[in-house]
Amino acid sequence: MIRRATVLFLAALLPLLAGAGQAQAVGYRYWSFWEHSGTAWTYATQGPSTARPSDGDVQGFRFSVSEDSADAAKPRGTSDFGTVCAKTPAKDGEKRVALVIDFGTPADAPSGETPPVGRTACARVPEDATTAEALASVAKPLRYDTNALLCAISGYPEKGCGEQVSSEKAPASAEEKSSSTDSGGPSVGLIAGIAAVALLAAAATWQARRRA
Repeated sequence: MIRRATVLFLAALLPLLAGAGQAQAVGYRYWSFWEHSGTAWTYATQGPSTARPSDGDVQGFRFSVSEDSADAAKPRGTSDFGTVCAKTPAKDGEKRVALVIDFGTPADAPSGETPPVGRTACARVPEDATTAEALASVAKPLRYDTNALLCAISGYPEKGCGEQVSSEKAPASAEEKSSSTDSGGPSVGLIAGIAAVALLAAAATWQARRRA
């Protein structure tokens, strides 16, 4: 009876363990919007069409494939206001906003497209201008969908807007890899599960020999 119950348990457990190593997250390809605090990038809490930066602010845009804001890739490159706006003098009645535009990696690019080289720009705009207006002054053409979602900066990408892509996430570039020790092999949970199955199988065999 014990042996039969163990066999049934293993039969039910093995499909779950097999699927554990195959689970993949759903990703979306889009432009994310960021604000720089002076020391680090933070995901913006409002869209560029409503955000109104102050003189001296640094804001960024990054094109990538991600699951959500917690998973989104941050802009790369210079993020220092003094450096980006060094050649743009202040002017009464206007403000300067440093913009970092990161077109992403080839792995994030739509099929048939190549991301342009990332760049920075200093937008000098009226004091009440939004981030979208600042961006439009230095990175046209912009493209939006019917829901006012930013789809393209400087014409990139040529098509698509926030579409769902393959569930297999593109590998991170070397500079984006964290200290994670994940090497793409089986997860710790999967290994532990396999070990548990092996122990249960051994126990079942021992019980069967003992009763023989």
